[in-house]
Amino acid sequence: MTETANVLVVDDEANMRVVLSALVRRAGHHPIEAPDGVKALEQLREHRVSAVLSDLKMPHMNGLELLDEVQRLGLGIPVILLTAHGTIGSAVDALKRGAFDYLTKPFDPAEVGQVLEKAVRTVKLEELESRVSPGENPQDLLVGESCALERVKQLIERVADTPATVLIGGESGTGKELVAKSLHLQSSRRDQPFVKINCAAIPEGLLESELFGHERGAFTGAARRKPGRFELANGGTLFLDEIGEMPLSSQPKLLNAIQEGRFYRVGGTYAVDVDVRLIAATNRDLAREVEAGRFREDLFYRLNVVPIELPSLRERREDIEALAQLFVTRLSSKLSRPLGGIDSAAMRALRAHGWPGNIRELENAIERAVLLADGPLITPADLPDNLNDTTPIPSADAPLRDRTRSATRQFERRAIVDALRQTEGNVTRAAERLGLSRRGLQLKMRELEIDRG
Repeated sequence: MTETANVLVVDDEANMRVVLSALVRRAGHHPIEAPDGVKALEQLREHRVSAVLSDLKMPHMNGLELLDEVQRLGLGIPVILLTAHGTIGSAVDALKRGAFDYLTKPFDPAEVGQVLEKAVRTVKLEELESRVSPGENPQDLLVGESCALERVKQLIERVADTPATVLIGGESGTGKELVAKSLHLQSSRRDQPFVKINCAAIPEGLLESELFGHERGAFTGAARRKPGRFELANGGTLFLDEIGEMPLSSQPKLLNAIQEGRFYRVGGTYAVDVDVRLIAATNRDLAREVEAGRFREDLFYRLNVVPIELPSLRERREDIEALAQLFVTRLSSKLSRPLGGIDSAAMRALRAHGWPGNIRELENAIERAVLLADGPLITPADLPDNLNDTTPIPSADAPLRDRTRSATRQFERRAIVDALRQTEGNVTRAAERLGLSRRGLQLKMRELEIDRG
C-alpha cells in the first residue's frame, strides 16, 4: 500500500469538501481543505502535498486557473479536476494544460480512489527515479558468494572506473539497479549524482522532455524551463532502466546525445553539453528486438559496449540463504517485528522454490513471513502457499525408483511453471527455453496437470 500522503481538497461547497475528504481518508491519506484556488495556493505554500483534488467551477480562482498556477510554480503536483458541468471540450482543455485526470460529478467513489492512488504513486515513483544515491558501501549491494555472482562482481570492478557504457541484462527482479549503483559507487564519479529514469514508467509523449528537459513555452503546460535527467546527471551517472521499452521515436535523439555528449532541450535553440556516464538495463533480449524492428540497431551497439548479464536466482541457489537472512534482518527492524531467523524446514522450501520473480519475489515472500510469523522463527506455514510444494514425498524407506521418480516430477513441474511464468503463458516460447518441442511441452503439462494460466 502507498504510504500516507497529504492530498489538497479544493471545492467551494463545504458539503462536497466533507465528502471528498472522507474519500481521501478511505484511500489512506490525509486531506487538507481549501474553499477556492487562492486559499489552495496558500495551503501549497504551507504543506507538502502529493496530489490536488479540485473542483473546476469556483469563485476567485477556478480549477483551471489553479492548475495553471501549479504548473507555473513548477511544483510537479498531479492535479485532478472534478466538475458537474463537464464537457468533452473542457476535459480535453484540462488535460492539454497538464491536468493529471478529469472526473465528472456525480462521480463513482471507487473511481476517485483509484485515480487518487495512481496520482500519489506517480509522485512517489518520480521521487525515487530522480534521487541521488546516498553513498552506500558497494560491497553491501550485491549479496552472495556464488560463482555466477562472483563473475558479475569481477566484471563490475574491471569496468566501474571507466567511461564505457554498460548494458545490464537479466530477468525482472534480479537486481539490475544494484549493479548500476555498484558501478557508480566504485567509479571516480561516486561523489557526483546518480540519476535514474524508468523508461517504461514515463508516457511516450513526455519521455523526451524527461530525458532532455524543455524550454518555457515548448508545449502547453511548460510554464518554465525544466532541466532533464541528462542535465541533472552531469558529472555523474545516468541509469536508464527498462531501456527496451523506449519507443522508437525517442531513440534517435538518445543515440545522438550519447555519441555527441550534447543535446537540445525540447523547444530549445542551442545545444547543452554534458559529461554523463551511461548505464542501461533491460529484461528483454535487445538483439531480438532489433531483428523484430522494435529497437534501433545502431543504438543497441552503442549501449552494448560492456554487457553484464545477471544470473537468475535459480542459477545462484547457494545465495538464497544469505539473501533471506538479510531480508529478515532488514524487514524485522522496519516492521518492528523482532525475529531470530528462519527455521530449517522453511529454509529448505526457500531453496527449493523456482523464484520466477527472482530477488524481488524472495523479498516479498520474506516480508509476508515476517508479518505473519507467530514464533521467534519463520516456519513453512508463514511462507506463501506456492512455496510449500504439496506433492507427496516418498518416505525414506521407499524404493529408490519411487523416490527418483518423485524428485524428477517435482523438478520438471517447477521448471515448466517457471518457464511459463517468464513467458506469460506462451507455450511456444516456454518450450524454446526448455529445449522441448511445443507438442512435447503440451504432453508434459498434461501429464503433470499444469494449467497454462
